Amino acid sequence: MNPKNRDNEPNVRAEAVFAGGCFWCMEPPFENLDGVIEVVPGYAGGTEENPTYEEVSAGETGHREAVRVTYDPARVSYQQLLEVFWRNIDPQDEFGQFADKGSPYRTAIFYRDDDQRKLAEESKAELARSGRFKKPIVTEILKFTSFYPAEDYHRDYYRTNSVRYNTYKLFSGREGFLKKTWSDIKDSKPDTVVKEYRKPPVPELKKKLTPVQYRVTQENATEQPFRNEYWNNQAEGIYVDVVSGEPLFSSRDKFDSGCGWPSFTRPLTAQNVVARSDSSRGMVRSEVRSAHGDSHLGHVFDDGPEPTGLRYCINSASLRFIPKADLEKEGYGEYLKIFAD
Repeated sequence: MNPKNRDNEPNVRAEAVFAGGCFWCMEPPFENLDGVIEVVPGYAGGTEENPTYEEVSAGETGHREAVRVTYDPARVSYQQLLEVFWRNIDPQDEFGQFADKGSPYRTAIFYRDDDQRKLAEESKAELARSGRFKKPIVTEILKFTSFYPAEDYHRDYYRTNSVRYNTYKLFSGREGFLKKTWSDIKDSKPDTVVKEYRKPPVPELKKKLTPVQYRVTQENATEQPFRNEYWNNQAEGIYVDVVSGEPLFSSRDKFDSGCGWPSFTRPLTAQNVVARSDSSRGMVRSEVRSAHGDSHLGHVFDDGPEPTGLRYCINSASLRFIPKADLEKEGYGEYLKIFAD
């Protein structure tokens, strides 16, 4: 959901509703767009009023899992929202999406007026002509009737339950399909495409990183507690991968866990932090790594504070801190909004 601060801007709003399978996976792509005010997961297209998740999932109500996107049309267009929608689904699947099958997970664009209908039809036709997909595009374009917000625990699930979210997205097949399908799209449209981050070749890494940074990020080492750069850093800003530069954590989610390493309740950008099972050292833990740089970051535990109950215990050597005052000049100006209040 995550409404954005618009106190100093005109109250110009429009709404768009999209069904793209599991609504957990459809919130982040839209929330990352400048001009989007709010994204709410919920249920659309059915007949029953105020359906529950259990009723919808059982296929009893005719609803589909969907997201309602509230946006400022002066800053982001409906065409851009459509582009983001297509890039986050498999429009060829008439039975659902990836691991989720059944009517609640079928894709659809719910148009609210004739303009949205025409633009949706044009974008669907253009996608079909592009030849990107071998099978027919079966996503339906339907007249909007109603939308019911989902239960609170579904909202911002990619933030509040990031480990489960990332695991689901990976093993459902969604993540691999999207990367393969859109691998040729780079950064030509920053407002609709995630920035490209990469891991440099090993010779370049060895020149770029200090010995401890290399051991931690590339060899899964652990630095000493209470004797690392950021364990007690209280400045405002964000933490990025020292290898790739991808945004990982925010000072807004940092807390003192007493462990001697930087600790966070959740990632800044969920797509950039992935979890893997780690059975080293005679125990089973959840290792966390950066998605693009594949850097070892640390581990995540379920003994953290609210609102997530998680503790991301991270090596300082995996991170580079960018103060709030430097975000714009360092190319991370889009994250200034999280410090607006």
